[in-house]
Amino acid sequence: MSGPRTLFDKLWDSHQVVPETAEAPAVLYIDLHLVHEVTSPQAFAELGARGLKLRRPDRTLATLDHSTPTLPASGDGRRPYATPEAEAQVARLQANCRQFGVELHDWDSDARGIVHVIGPELGATQPGMTIVCGDSHTSTHGAFGALAFGIGTTEVGHVMATQCLLQRKPKSFAIHVDGELPAGVGAKDLVLHIIATIGVGGGTGHVLEFRGPAIEKLSMEARMTVCNMAIEAGARAGLIAPDQTTFDWLEGRPRAPQGAAWARAVSAWKSLRSDEGARYDREVRIDASKVRPTVTYGTHPGMAAAIDAPVPAATNAQEKRALDYMHLKAGQTMAGQPVDVVFIGSCTNSRLPDLRAAAAVLRGRRVADGVRMLVVPGSESVRRAAEAEGLHEVFTAAGAEWRVPGCSMCIAMNGDLAQPGQLVVSTSNRNFEGRQGKGARTVLASPETAAASAVAGRVSDAASLAAEEQAA
Repeated sequence: MSGPRTLFDKLWDSHQVVPETAEAPAVLYIDLHLVHEVTSPQAFAELGARGLKLRRPDRTLATLDHSTPTLPASGDGRRPYATPEAEAQVARLQANCRQFGVELHDWDSDARGIVHVIGPELGATQPGMTIVCGDSHTSTHGAFGALAFGIGTTEVGHVMATQCLLQRKPKSFAIHVDGELPAGVGAKDLVLHIIATIGVGGGTGHVLEFRGPAIEKLSMEARMTVCNMAIEAGARAGLIAPDQTTFDWLEGRPRAPQGAAWARAVSAWKSLRSDEGARYDREVRIDASKVRPTVTYGTHPGMAAAIDAPVPAATNAQEKRALDYMHLKAGQTMAGQPVDVVFIGSCTNSRLPDLRAAAAVLRGRRVADGVRMLVVPGSESVRRAAEAEGLHEVFTAAGAEWRVPGCSMCIAMNGDLAQPGQLVVSTSNRNFEGRQGKGARTVLASPETAAASAVAGRVSDAASLAAEEQAA
């Protein structure tokens, strides 16, 4: 392709093995395949049934996360799996990784954790890569300037056998975020605001490139939060161009290039930016200064608004069902809604800065009576770092439960779930009906807002909590 190119164009062009035609999709080479226990068993079984080997074990990385309990093992070493099926999934991945020679971060690994947390931590995620996983939130890795997206189980098997994937090229969508986020407003507030602005279908058929001064000021962890939720706007992937923040974060990590290879890699990575004059299929501008602490009020992430904004009236049957499910009426605000459970964790907000932010709100305070709070670090690395700083002591002193790493209440297939009718303030990425337990109602929020809500016993942001305490 001649002329100015977007970052997405550059990534796509450099990985086409066979170009797309009207009759057939492109064949893309995959640099890194991430694997967990839920979407891989059928794919491994297909390899075995066909007598095939894993094409590139060295470009495959596995971990245990979705079905894993977040309570520690008992004295006899047994782990409290929620169901026999969950335990069987874990055992099957362990066996498959042994059989096919896949690096697995098992229970005894000091790097085990949520797949989209440990990939970057290990330096396996790098700018310029194509990255896939049988998990929707693979878009997280786009924060590093990688083309990363979720795939289905059949596609997981295809990548295992060929290290390639058939894909039609999506369109490009630039989201320019101008200005500066106000104090007390973070990446989770920003991305919920963006999704509410463009809609849950706004990114369908596109790859989103987040760009602009407000994005450039974000930490890597905050960038991962933004790209993680690109899929919630219907997008195929999310992207942020790598810069010095990216390089500083990756340098020295175990699987990142070392020595002279590092210098060569950074030199190449610096070209991974959209060219001046590159054209996108769609563009939108967001004013970061207008973003406020934001939460969801409905049953998909696009039903989001500032915490003290009135809930809008339903305009269709789906929205009416959502408000009925959430026990809300138009004109109410989410601020003040009684809270039963607070969850801090998931591949969206379980990294060290997320835990620090929540701990800053909880320090010297107590979780309200009747509120259950779970804090689940995203990886063993995050857990160790948090405990080294004493964050776990802040959480437990406040009355929260400090758990071992895993997906936990994000997907509620591991024993961590809410009861029917309970309202959960969650730092995860999806608020679908029943996502966190049958009949449970989910409000998506930032770590700060989740922690403030735990203390208040009702939906609240950190600034409002502090103001109320001062007034009292």
